[in-house]
Amino acid sequence: MKKILITGGAGFIGSHLCERLLKEGNEVICLDNYFTGNKKNIVHLLDNPYFELVRHDVCTPYFIEIDQIYNLACPASPIHYQYNPIKTIKTSVMGALNMLGLAKRIHARILQASTSEVYGDPMVHPQVETYWGNVNPIGERSCYDEGKRCAETLFFDYNKQNNVDIKIIRIFNTYGPKMHPNDGRVVSNFIVQALKGEDITVAGDGSQTRSFQYVDDLLEGMIRMMQTDKGFTGPVNIGNPNEFTILELANKVIELTGSKSKIKYIPLPSDDPTQRKPDISLAKGKLSWQPTIQLNEGLVNTIDYFEKELKINSK
Repeated sequence: MKKILITGGAGFIGSHLCERLLKEGNEVICLDNYFTGNKKNIVHLLDNPYFELVRHDVCTPYFIEIDQIYNLACPASPIHYQYNPIKTIKTSVMGALNMLGLAKRIHARILQASTSEVYGDPMVHPQVETYWGNVNPIGERSCYDEGKRCAETLFFDYNKQNNVDIKIIRIFNTYGPKMHPNDGRVVSNFIVQALKGEDITVAGDGSQTRSFQYVDDLLEGMIRMMQTDKGFTGPVNIGNPNEFTILELANKVIELTGSKSKIKYIPLPSDDPTQRKPDISLAKGKLSWQPTIQLNEGLVNTIDYFEKELKINSK
């Protein structure tokens, strides 16, 4: 049994990770300030004697004896991270500093949940880990993109200077149950709009592409990365390389929900990447990992979740 700290543990991905690590027989401490996380995501775990919930902001140091740290704390959707951009960059940078300081003191292994956003609007396709990216440092998305890029720098410097045992993954568009219905991401947006019979809002002409990864595949990749040999730090892309246009996603959601929604085109947000697709050769080679859940199956599960949520909220 390992004692594991998960920052951002009440969020979409963090809550799934709490469940998975508890099922595998670990003791889990979930740290969250509920800025975007939600207690209802983990309330069913509170009776588990090996689960502990702590309300805490990672911008403030935290002290505990643990074996591993998964650093997931940071608003991850444009609506949330642009709502308070200074808070977003503080969470990325100060949160990384505080968790790395903890890992250094207690000799814990620490995994950073970085993002495909470090590649910006990429000039290389598909994106490989050696690509440095094409990021606007002063745009609307910069608080998140540059915050995560700086956090990666901090992780490598703590590794080089203090021999901290680090792991870095770069997460590509992930979806699944427990997504926030109003987080502005295309999968949750389109599903909620379709289930309500509202127009589905597609930015631009819908030709921009994304690669959509189901949350269970991400968890498997994260855990395998955490279990690699000490010398292997990453970064490693964790994503599904099957690429879809936003318009294809909208039509697929309409089909799977049986909705009568129409597609409505809206202006493209600034600095919106035109293409996003991971090269996962490194994950295949080093982690023996590749996604197993494809878009149709994952969307059916996610639609089922949102149908139940909307019924509960309408009562």
